[in-house]
Amino acid sequence: MRVFVTGAAGFIGSAVVKEMIGAGHQVLGLTRSDKGAQELAAAGAEVHRGSLEDLDSLREGAARSDGVIHLAFNHDFSRFVANCEDDRRVIAALGSALAGSDRPLIITSGTPIANTVPGQPAEEDNPIIGSDVHPRAASEEAGRAVAADGVNVSVMRLPQVHDAAKQGLITPLIEMYREKGACTYVGDGLNRWPAAYVLDVARLYRLAVERAEPDAKYHAVGEEGVPTRDIAEAIGRRLELPVKSIAPEEAQAAFGWLAMFAGRDMPASSAQTRRKLGWQPSGPGLLADLERLHVSGA
Repeated sequence: MRVFVTGAAGFIGSAVVKEMIGAGHQVLGLTRSDKGAQELAAAGAEVHRGSLEDLDSLREGAARSDGVIHLAFNHDFSRFVANCEDDRRVIAALGSALAGSDRPLIITSGTPIANTVPGQPAEEDNPIIGSDVHPRAASEEAGRAVAADGVNVSVMRLPQVHDAAKQGLITPLIEMYREKGACTYVGDGLNRWPAAYVLDVARLYRLAVERAEPDAKYHAVGEEGVPTRDIAEAIGRRLELPVKSIAPEEAQAAFGWLAMFAGRDMPASSAQTRRKLGWQPSGPGLLADLERLHVSGA
């Protein structure tokens, strides 16, 4: 296949590009920067210059490909709602170039969208919350809209994707800990965050685009849930910072924009995904990567 990858020079995207090329596929990688173009060319991908704001460039890239893996997302959480609505428009643009064909469009969402059964891990076929409750659900709403127009859409829901350098929401959390001089967690810290190693996630994206199953939902989950207390303690050991519990009413002051996630229990299962695609994650766990954290000064 020739696959158009948005976010191709990013943390997960660069791993997906290498995985796809290693499996014999061709990659057309979207990037807006010279550095990204150089990295993509070095990896063996064809460079497609453009951005999320340039919808024509997105439509062109999709039209030139046998399928699309959409990973790009603006992670400036100070404008999270606006970024999610931007993603809705991006998915509509990509879908417009694929409508009426069997060419797959893999869109990206988050596992919390399916945390709709209290106390139970999110499962792939759970009902999902709407964008009025969680803004990131806009991506899945956009996916359903383009599917109604004849696009072969499937959804990849991500947990905290990690290696020793980056760990999803935990990366900005680490910077907050360093600034405040302590690693905090809410209450007993038993609320859980799911996680997966970045190379395992890259392999799952490849399997999903090769399968090209309409309306499929996949969970890229290697670990169903790591307690936030364990996460704070691992970071505390690595950075030699104290670890302490805070009350729920202190979360906003301690975590800022991350407060909406800090105390939430968000376990997620990938059992259906593993059965369907034969995916078996094999990389290190989240705590193992945090123990060998790549942080300046650590």
